[in-house]
Amino acid sequence: MAQFFQAKPNKSKQLSAKLSLSVTQLDHLGAGIAQHQGKIVFIPGVLPGETATVQFVEQKKSYAKAKLIAIDVASAHRITPHCPHYHQCGGCDLQHMDTNVQRDHKQTSLVDLISKLSSAKTIEADIIAEPLVGEAWHYRRRARLATLFDKNTQRLQLGFRAANSNKIISIQQCPVLAESLSALITPLAVNLNQLKAKASLGHVELTQADNGNFAVLRVTKVLPASDIRWLTGFAEKHQLNLLLQDDAGQLTQLYPLSQANDDVVALPYYHLAQESVRCSFTPGNFVQVNGAINQAMVDQAIEWLAPQAGERILDLFCGVGNFSLPLARRAAEVIGVEGVPEMVQQAKQNAIDNQLDNVTFHHADLSADLSTQTWLGKIDKLLLDPARAGAFESLQWLQKMQPKKVVYVSCNPASLARDSSVLLANGYRIAQVGLVDMFPQTHHIEAMVLFELDK
Repeated sequence: MAQFFQAKPNKSKQLSAKLSLSVTQLDHLGAGIAQHQGKIVFIPGVLPGETATVQFVEQKKSYAKAKLIAIDVASAHRITPHCPHYHQCGGCDLQHMDTNVQRDHKQTSLVDLISKLSSAKTIEADIIAEPLVGEAWHYRRRARLATLFDKNTQRLQLGFRAANSNKIISIQQCPVLAESLSALITPLAVNLNQLKAKASLGHVELTQADNGNFAVLRVTKVLPASDIRWLTGFAEKHQLNLLLQDDAGQLTQLYPLSQANDDVVALPYYHLAQESVRCSFTPGNFVQVNGAINQAMVDQAIEWLAPQAGERILDLFCGVGNFSLPLARRAAEVIGVEGVPEMVQQAKQNAIDNQLDNVTFHHADLSADLSTQTWLGKIDKLLLDPARAGAFESLQWLQKMQPKKVVYVSCNPASLARDSSVLLANGYRIAQVGLVDMFPQTHHIEAMVLFELDK
């Protein structure tokens, strides 16, 4: 007796097939959303209102992912990407979208995510602050360039990684990087390829600081004297503070050398002009890459917290004192807490350098309950600036403190929305929410939210 059965769909044919889809909107990661046979399809590189030829790269039960093959009908908001490396480099992903439209999308995505993923339900228009925006190009004061030594050609590649890949894209310029740093890329690549030990080079970190341009070159073994001389000559020609970093993280300054002590490493620093604060930092440690937006963000945090003499303000994830020091300048007592010991030590030194004795810094596990720490005491106001994972654990002991105001600075709207639910459940209301456009030309959404105790 014949047996009848339904053949399983051929997944390879499904993935190889090309089809035309209409894009209706963007998700918060900047990918276009279309519909096909009851599934949501995510397509990077497209805009709402466009029709595009795409090819599936992944099929799941409830959604699919596709890559863009061609734009059939373009949006009026589509522009020609400014960077010649745009379609290969993984650094930027929204250069095809007008900058003002990018910001509108980010603001809408931020509000939607907080409304949907937290218990806020709706965000009223009167509490949405003006976005903090700045220059759309040449805004980055810091970048890490990857290297790859090709044994066949004996050449060292210098550039950024391709999107979703470990492949290195050699670049000649970067239009979102500070102009003085972008101009270094090509001569730096040429000079690194003159070194005998170029196969032993790791990444290169470039930083534009208020005391000059810095380059930190990661090395996996001691460089020969001839390479040291070559690098020193390059640094002198370009007036570049050049440091080597070994596998243990130890820094050695090649140029310029201190006449008083050759072991001293000159640290980069930036100023927060409005608060007359100088922040020094060690290369490799976290600082905000967009200096102008960082200043605006600090100013807004101070405005929202409105620090008063006699108040005690807790700054969690304080880094080297980016918020703590300006808050202390406003006469409040500030306690900064950070999980990286080296950054705590630098924050303490920054307080000394700025002659601030009303701020203290402590190293602690920020996922633990800090309320039992002897140095904590009563807290009037709280500022948080966590990494992408958010501050869920840190907020679990919030009820014991009950600060009157909480300013939450976020680089991930999804974790912000989740953490907002904790604050709302503890009797707070959202008083202000605003976009911080820290990374123009990319999908990244940063935000600042003011919570006030709802009495």
